[in-house]
Amino acid sequence: MSVITPHCHLLRSPKRTRHALGAAAATTTTIPKLTSTGPSLRSTWPHRFWVATGCATFLTPIAKSITISLTSNSALEPILAAVLGYALADLATGFYHWAIDNYGGPSTPLVGSQIQAFQGHHKWPWTITRREFANNLHALGRSLTFTVIPLDLVAGDNAAALSFIGVCSGCIMFSQQFHAWAHSTKRRLPPAVVALQDAGLLVSRAGHAKHHRAPFNNNYCIVSGMWNEVLDEMKVFEVLEMVVFFKLGVRPRSWSEPSSEWTEEEVEVEAEIKDPVVSKVV
Repeated sequence: MSVITPHCHLLRSPKRTRHALGAAAATTTTIPKLTSTGPSLRSTWPHRFWVATGCATFLTPIAKSITISLTSNSALEPILAAVLGYALADLATGFYHWAIDNYGGPSTPLVGSQIQAFQGHHKWPWTITRREFANNLHALGRSLTFTVIPLDLVAGDNAAALSFIGVCSGCIMFSQQFHAWAHSTKRRLPPAVVALQDAGLLVSRAGHAKHHRAPFNNNYCIVSGMWNEVLDEMKVFEVLEMVVFFKLGVRPRSWSEPSSEWTEEEVEVEAEIKDPVVSKVV
């Protein structure tokens, strides 16, 4: 009787590599090509539009919650709801990040482009720091616009619910910016951002760096990272991977032997290209 050990192959992995697709997943991901010129890291007006609508979408319930709280002289519940929303946003980004890192491909409905983008990010993680603000956030801004507005309507005049919806959705939308900051050196970041990272309120460079090292199966949360240690110590994602494998027969990418195609090229490419861009995938 054979014993399945999910990460046995990764113990033989080179230090600076990224896993290939699982054989049973039957999905091929095409890594975006690097070029030295092009607009793919720049923000466009459609990008700015979706970021603006996304910001309006999550700021509206927050403003409504504050107004209701001031008129009712009851701020405790909305504050607690905001803290809960912040915490759950970090947890949500962890599960979503885990899912698109390990399953699906470019042809996956709705999220295929995001899966491709995250896989390309693992090959060239430094490119996220070169993306302009709206370019980095527009996809999440567009998603929030269509999902948060109905929730806002359902919440009505419930200040706590509005506070939770606004803070949670806002943190999820800006998680990609927090993610980008986690790939930047402190000297390139505003002092306020560095202070928030040092306080553990935003995911730090040191904390997120573990996600980009073998065995590439941990530290998925990218708002504050507060859940990473708990999830990894309890092996939550490893258990979920085993459940998916035994129920559906699909192996996560983190179980697969790394291939040369996924070798991280951060140092080599940065030395060759001063202002690199990657092809647009989201």
